[in-house]
Amino acid sequence: MNKNLVIFIPSIEDGGVEKNLYIVSNYLAQKKIKVKIITCNHDKKKNFDPKIDIIGPNNTFWFNRSRKIKYIVSLLYLFFYLIFNRSRKIVFAFQANIYAILVSKLTFTKVITRSNSAPSGWSKNYIKKIFYKLLICLADDVMVNSIEFKKEFKKNFNINAKCILNPFDKSLYKKIIQRRSNQKNLNILSIGRLTDQKDQITLLKAVKFINPKLNPKIQIIGKGKNYNFLRNYINNNKLNKFVEMVGYHSNPSSFFRKTNIFVLTSKYEGLPNVLLEAQFFKKYIISTNCPTGPKEILLNGRAGDLVKIGDYKMLSRLINNYSKRKKIISKMIKTGTVNFERFNYKKNCEKYLSFVKSHF
Repeated sequence: MNKNLVIFIPSIEDGGVEKNLYIVSNYLAQKKIKVKIITCNHDKKKNFDPKIDIIGPNNTFWFNRSRKIKYIVSLLYLFFYLIFNRSRKIVFAFQANIYAILVSKLTFTKVITRSNSAPSGWSKNYIKKIFYKLLICLADDVMVNSIEFKKEFKKNFNINAKCILNPFDKSLYKKIIQRRSNQKNLNILSIGRLTDQKDQITLLKAVKFINPKLNPKIQIIGKGKNYNFLRNYINNNKLNKFVEMVGYHSNPSSFFRKTNIFVLTSKYEGLPNVLLEAQFFKKYIISTNCPTGPKEILLNGRAGDLVKIGDYKMLSRLINNYSKRKKIISKMIKTGTVNFERFNYKKNCEKYLSFVKSHF
């Protein structure tokens, strides 16, 4: 009997979760796992191995619908697929985990999940937390992508989740020559969806305290619902001279080339890919010490600086002292490079393969 892995991700967007989705699903397909993707974003088919089947509406109408609408439509596709497909199958939820668990259990199908964001970031609502705790226990297995994340799952939900670090595929990034940055500017880069979670407003607040004699040039890469809010803040505070919002770019290699400092201001994460990218390109990193991931990637501050969530004044001080701390920063970058093998592509993809195979 055929064995199908049904990956459930109703809304494929342009973030770190999606990068891991492509890496993992393509690797599994190459290892002769029959992968099906249930999604409303058929337009992302080009990012998948040709052997992978995309299940869901193939119509441009659905590509940019809201997440809620995509969840409902994709859950219907999942339900009918599980009912009418007689092959042996496992559901692997990359998104909307609780809904995928409910549909899978209603159809007597094994379901495993991958959680993407730390519970402490989104589980402030007590009722929501109780509801999640009751249902996540119904999953046949749960995986997370950082050690701190694993500890949070144990603490909040009493679940011993599997931990698999993000596999970093170096081949996806153009090989670039590490050129010297423009000496007339202090180049600062931030990458992430323009949402409350990513908290780019903290970076913009810090800009007001950066010494203008440093000629700071801040580039913010990303798209999202907070674009107008951030743009208005830049205009109202006369920061246009220093800040450029450059939209979304799938491959940030050219931006990293000229960057001195990479900044992450998130309120919560899982294991942020952008920090791995910055580390790969050997950049000085300043990140909020948010749950979870940054502290783990930056080795508790040995491979980059950690600041409190929302602490724009400390962020500005670290930026202002960049040139005075070149030796310390160089040591941090070297420490991150030496320990980067933790995110080895093949090693962590093999862990995904073993994780999936153990449930067939």
